[in-house]
Amino acid sequence: MTPVGDSINLPENPTGLIFVPGARVEAHAYMTQLSGVVEQHGVTVLITEPTLNLAFFDFRGVNDFTSAAPDIDRWFVGGHSLGGVRACLMTPNSGVEGLVLFGSYCANDLSESGLQVLSVAGQNDLLSTPATIEQNAALLPADARFITIEGANHASFGDYGPQSGDGERTNTSEQMRDELTALLGALLG
Repeated sequence: MTPVGDSINLPENPTGLIFVPGARVEAHAYMTQLSGVVEQHGVTVLITEPTLNLAFFDFRGVNDFTSAAPDIDRWFVGGHSLGGVRACLMTPNSGVEGLVLFGSYCANDLSESGLQVLSVAGQNDLLSTPATIEQNAALLPADARFITIEGANHASFGDYGPQSGDGERTNTSEQMRDELTALLGALLG
């Protein structure tokens, strides 16, 4: 798994995930946390590299990324923090089957989209709090799945160090990877 341009395509699972990093976070920061779904479930993961590391300056659409892995039949889009907001904006009329949000929520209404949605919050996240995610839940389909990972903070979704204003992390990177792998595997595997 590497940032877009390179991908791992394991033919036993024709599912791919386009993942948009959070604001000012390098794409490589998500490789460890997303590697489990590649290794254990054979999902192809493409991590975008937005302009200036800010997803809102990246106007590419889903098709700009799916062409990097033409053998994939099912696509999901996802992101962390502001990358998740951008992922939400990418979904309409894109042909993706679902949406994955890490410490994020949508700013646009996808409630009637029919998308499969997994929204993962961190218990100790003080930037995209579980309460804020819940307040925006009506913008997602009624059957969206909401999970809160115990001990996780905002920065737990990637490996980029502490973030100003965030809560304390009490789980390990390995525990976070295992939890994310299981959750993503159930959706994408």
